[in-house]
Amino acid sequence: MTRTLPIAAALATSAMLLFASAASAASSSYYSATPVTAPTKASVITAGTLWKCADGVCTAKQSTQRDVIMCQMVVQRVGALSAFTVAGTPLDAEMLAKCNARAS
Repeated sequence: MTRTLPIAAALATSAMLLFASAASAASSSYYSATPVTAPTKASVITAGTLWKCADGVCTAKQSTQRDVIMCQMVVQRVGALSAFTVAGTPLDAEMLAKCNARAS
């Protein structure tokens, strides 16, 4: 019984650290762009902002640029988007269409 208590405490601490690091990684992404066609590169840079792409979604930290400008810049690098979110809030269909108009 006395041995299981330290083991249980260690497991609980490990689980808490794992969840905290996952939450920290998720919160570090301010922008999320979902290209219609999955990007071929693991990362792209727009005006000094690094976008990391994985599993068909590109994410980036907050920039000093306006949100719609960030959308337009990433569209020029990865192509048309099916979704673009800013701090978890998706752009409405009209704004996304304007953003996609900048696709090359």
